[in-house]
Amino acid sequence: LSSNILNLQHILLIQTLLSVFWSQWEEVSGYDENMSTIRTYQVCNVFNGNQNNWVRTKYIQRRGAQRIHVEMKFSVRDCSSIPNVTGSCKETFNLYYFEADKDEATKVYPPWMENPWIKVDTIAADESFSQVDLGGRVMKINTEIRSFGPVSRRGFYLAFQDYGACMSLIAVKVFYRKCPRVIRNGAIFEETLSGAESTSLVSARGSCVPNGEEVDVPIKLYCNGDGEWLVPIGRCVCKAGYESVDNETMCRACPSGSFKASQGDQQCLQCPINSRTTNEGATNCVCRSGYYHADSDPLQMPCTTVPSAPQRVISSVNETSLRLEWDPPKDSGGREDVVYNIICKSCGSGRGACTRCGDNVQFVPRQLGLTDPRVHISDLLAHTQYTFEIQAVNGVSDQSPFSPQFTAVNITTNQAAPSAVSIMHQVSRSVDSITLSWSQPDQPNGVILDYELQYYEKNMAESNSSLLRSQTNTAVIWGLKPGTIYVFQVRARTVAGFGRLSGKMQYILYCIHCSSCFSFQVSPGMKIYIDPFTYEDPNEAVREFAKEIEVTCVKIEQVIGAGEFGEVCSGNLRLPGKREILVAIKTLKSGYTEKQRRDFLSEASIMGQFDHPNIIHLEGVVTKSTPVMIITEFMENGSLDSFLRQNDGQFTVIQLVGMLRGIAAGMKYLCDMNYVHRDLAARNILVNSNLVCKVSDFGLSRFLEDDTSDPTYTSALGGKIPIRWTAPEAIQYRKFTSSSDVWSYGIVMWEVMSYGERPYWDMSNQDVINAIEQDYRLPPPMDCPNALHQLMLDCWQKDRNNRPKFNQIVNTLDKMIRNPGSLKATSPLSSGVNLPLLDRSTPDFSSFSTVDEWLDAIKMGQYKENFANEDLTTFEAVSQMNMDDILKLGVTLAGHQKKILNSVQMMRDGTSLCTPDPCGPPHRKTPSSASPVFRAQQ
Repeated sequence: LSSNILNLQHILLIQTLLSVFWSQWEEVSGYDENMSTIRTYQVCNVFNGNQNNWVRTKYIQRRGAQRIHVEMKFSVRDCSSIPNVTGSCKETFNLYYFEADKDEATKVYPPWMENPWIKVDTIAADESFSQVDLGGRVMKINTEIRSFGPVSRRGFYLAFQDYGACMSLIAVKVFYRKCPRVIRNGAIFEETLSGAESTSLVSARGSCVPNGEEVDVPIKLYCNGDGEWLVPIGRCVCKAGYESVDNETMCRACPSGSFKASQGDQQCLQCPINSRTTNEGATNCVCRSGYYHADSDPLQMPCTTVPSAPQRVISSVNETSLRLEWDPPKDSGGREDVVYNIICKSCGSGRGACTRCGDNVQFVPRQLGLTDPRVHISDLLAHTQYTFEIQAVNGVSDQSPFSPQFTAVNITTNQAAPSAVSIMHQVSRSVDSITLSWSQPDQPNGVILDYELQYYEKNMAESNSSLLRSQTNTAVIWGLKPGTIYVFQVRARTVAGFGRLSGKMQYILYCIHCSSCFSFQVSPGMKIYIDPFTYEDPNEAVREFAKEIEVTCVKIEQVIGAGEFGEVCSGNLRLPGKREILVAIKTLKSGYTEKQRRDFLSEASIMGQFDHPNIIHLEGVVTKSTPVMIITEFMENGSLDSFLRQNDGQFTVIQLVGMLRGIAAGMKYLCDMNYVHRDLAARNILVNSNLVCKVSDFGLSRFLEDDTSDPTYTSALGGKIPIRWTAPEAIQYRKFTSSSDVWSYGIVMWEVMSYGERPYWDMSNQDVINAIEQDYRLPPPMDCPNALHQLMLDCWQKDRNNRPKFNQIVNTLDKMIRNPGSLKATSPLSSGVNLPLLDRSTPDFSSFSTVDEWLDAIKMGQYKENFANEDLTTFEAVSQMNMDDILKLGVTLAGHQKKILNSVQMMRDGTSLCTPDPCGPPHRKTPSSASPVFRAQQ
């Protein structure tokens, strides 16, 4: 057998065939159809009956083939052409095979019979011959092919049985079929033998040509029984830096000066302008010195450079405003994404160094990223020199080591009136007078000569205003009518004239039934909150501040919680002409009293006055049907405390600071409106699907009844107070201010950084009050940056005047976000910081009897089964764990890994809970509420 097809021609066959039975087969000479002399094996015993004449081959090696093909050339004489022949004459013969692992055949083995020989077929001639001439017989040669399989042993024999024919066996060719080695679809397929059956398809796995890569599915071909390749599956393509050549039979490296960025059929591309390659097979081209590619630029885009400076700047000054226009740069750097930045520097009177302008300067449409060559600048200081640098930048400017090209213009502002007063508040009032105070304008633009106060009754025309001048920023207005609402505005005057009037403020004077009075704004600008309980009829406040919604527009879907006054549901709101939106619906339970209805709707009266992205938005109320409803925007992630507990350890510090910044921004807005929340806590912050945090639950804690079972709110001086979140002065004297809200905000910060841990853990409320009185403060949560914990401590200053304002908190968090490096330090705080001696974030191991108890204490109880499965059931075994062991346990959350690893490290170090002095006897896990476990910190 050859590697493809082996012909056992008649001469070779004669040498290898053995006639071993009765010698009826004879080797004789004859002629083929072309009258050429040939040697054949012949038998012609047709005159005798019961013929059984065998001849077989020598041993033939299989060589891996599973199916064998046999081509036979033979001639048969027509029985009818033989005179006096008996009925035993045949015109057919049989083909057999016998498998063996070695050459073991003899004259008597295997026996000359079917079984053990396996019959392939009975072979009949298509044509027989009968003509005889003087030169001998003229044979007509037949060719027949038969196959058999599967064969599995190392080799085989073939045998031919004559049982009464007059025939010649001229030639036998024995072969197998295979599919040859080919390169197709970018892959090499080695030669593959066909299958055991004629219909078999043999799968062959291809290998990509050098520098080729498979795409999608593994590449395969199928070899059929005829030795032909069929049905290619998958393909290889040239990898990045190489292109296909020679009909996908080779992947050639991209020549120098060309590149190919990714795998695929595409050809190499010439390097774009201003770029080159350093070697063959490049996946990208390197920009020449001074030229760059932006991250968003296609690789085939030419390398570009920075633009030149803007040209021909024109400035136009109007008092403290300025308009700048300019022409685009002469050279855009080869790009179309040129924008402009304005750098403002204040140079004072011109004698000192210039400094960057403050945030108060306004740029319209904006200061950075201007697409049009013009900008309007306002709120500059009067009589001040400024330098404005107009930078031209494009998509590659940030890659250049040099500062952007700019054109500078120097201007001096003119005389200007002061800006508007931004904040006005009530100092005191009586039955017929009120004392008001206000802030100096942010931009006085000179020396304030005096202030003009304008006021009138709300139900009167503004033209009937009265005027009052004041040399200071405080004024007493006399002769007012009790129980009347007055509208006030104020403006400042310099030598340049009067500034703009402040926003309109409304105040109500004492009357017989009037309680504390608040203010609110009715025009754009400063916005002040009015307490709905100052209305003689609180329902009027609901009508003024909350939009009434038809009940047919509301569809309640499901109950999602319970509120103080009834159920909280989710549902849909479709207002006329607007698309349907998802909303939250608070319902008032049936059987309510008029006071409960008033208290329930008061939240809507409060919420309806607010408009800020970090304050829950009121959609409206349903009061004209039952149940009474308050409808707000829907916050998909629910309350912040439970959301953090469900996602423990899954956020970055920057994400957590972003949440805190949103809460602080919302509280700054409430503070600016003179609203004090009094119940700021993570449970009262809602989170939407974009992780935006919004302050909610306004005023409800004030109306909690004394018999409430919620341990969060504890009686203090006749009311319910959330002790753990409340400032000391608010607990002791019910002194609620924005400063007490700042204290509560510090607790919220701690809740966020500890992923919803309960403040002061399982200490009793009285223990918390005692500890705070002794100047103890919550320690930093695990992995809490020092800067954030220091801000918490600032919020927890005992003297409320020393606490930061919410605008300062927002600015501080903004700086942290802009400078993430400030959030990396988490080393222990200095010894000068007062910390509680009972640090519940790291429990004492001596207080636990089992590993399961320890896991529960560090809030990792969900891993009990994991520890048990790894035989980590003793503290000795746990103390030997490292990070690899924690990963093997299946702990994949980074926060959980750190919490367990830090606790194990403390176990290993023998760290105790008492700081800074050595501990005495081990503390109980839960201290007695009557005798809290604290030691004085030296």
